[in-house]
Amino acid sequence: METNSNYLDNLNNMILDILSEIGNIGAGNAATALAKLINQKVDMKVPNVNILEFKEVPELLGGAETEVAGIYFKIEGDLEGSIMFLLDLDSAYNLINLLMPGYDVKEINDFSMSALKEIGNILSGSYIASLSGLTNLDIKISIPSLAIDMAGAILSVPAIFFSEVSDKILIIKNEFLEEEALDSIKGYFLLVPELDSYDVLLNSLGVSL
Repeated sequence: METNSNYLDNLNNMILDILSEIGNIGAGNAATALAKLINQKVDMKVPNVNILEFKEVPELLGGAETEVAGIYFKIEGDLEGSIMFLLDLDSAYNLINLLMPGYDVKEINDFSMSALKEIGNILSGSYIASLSGLTNLDIKISIPSLAIDMAGAILSVPAIFFSEVSDKILIIKNEFLEEEALDSIKGYFLLVPELDSYDVLLNSLGVSL
């Protein structure tokens, strides 16, 4: 069986377009979920979908030493793997402040960490619900775990875990802008299915390499 890395290298434009569309629909659902959560209109830029090596991802977040919030979930059911939602700390603060106006979060503490977990759970859940609806697959996510650390350190965990099958991941960049906010919220969804799950995912969409 070819490695996941080669598999991703061989993805043609049609399949990338399909994965991009999944990202668009998932992001739209995430924006809707966020709007309901904060009871405000939320605009969304067109998501950017890429296949990248793990080592390239920290640069998207400002470099390996940039402090970020990472919310991690296991994917279980018909698809197996993991999903991670990454935010730079400014975006994390903006997101919490939208959820709790007047709280004015300027640091990560137990209360704000709990809020971030819940927000990440809702946004990631909306992504997985979109994926499940499009594919008719039974997909679930685990209870979230949250880490605040340098981007390089946070990404080293999934990189080590999946190094035997892949050095690349599917990454979806989203940017949300609440109607009255001055600053946007930039988030990155890292989808890392196990090797066999790529076949399951694409077959469910009627596509094969």
